[in-house]
Amino acid sequence: MVMQMISDDLDKALHPLGLRRLGACADGTDTITLIGPDEPRFWDIFCNSPEYHDGHTDPLDRWSKRVLTQISEAFQAEPLFPFGGPPFAPFFTWAVNSGQSWGSPIGFLVHAEAGLFVSFRGALRSAGMARTTTVSKPCDSCAQPCVTACPVDAFVDGYDVGACKTHVKSDAGQDCRTGGCLARRACPIGQGNRLPAQAAFHMESFL
Repeated sequence: MVMQMISDDLDKALHPLGLRRLGACADGTDTITLIGPDEPRFWDIFCNSPEYHDGHTDPLDRWSKRVLTQISEAFQAEPLFPFGGPPFAPFFTWAVNSGQSWGSPIGFLVHAEAGLFVSFRGALRSAGMARTTTVSKPCDSCAQPCVTACPVDAFVDGYDVGACKTHVKSDAGQDCRTGGCLARRACPIGQGNRLPAQAAFHMESFL
């Protein structure tokens, strides 16, 4: 009960930042709480941050580190981030262990509520947060349109990053470049929550 109360307090602290909990799992005796964007609210909040406007590199990573470090101090937790390596923290493993995310038919993580647009801005390691339980995997009852949505079949045999980038950079790839990956967008879970401006921002970083 105490753990749930602390987690509820964390939700209240994350809300004005446009962030949310996306699952939590055990790591030894500690809890890893995964944190990511609460879309579509997140994008306007980030766009009003000093990092977005200061003209320096990696604005989203710098914003994430600043706000989540502040949150971690308030909750006596250790902040962890998916960037800044190597070595890199095992976010994929933590996500699967949380029971809220799984490997999708195209290999990317899919989340029970965020779908294929799930992403993590960081995590908190602490002793006082509630852990999440496993929920039903959405892919098991899905027609899996993500498998056939890519116009260059980049997911036929693993993930062909080269073919993906070449297409996205081309005139034919304008839809992917400005609106986000078509395979991710095909996922019915959380569909429409990723704003085009945010998708374009991530695509530019990807290229």
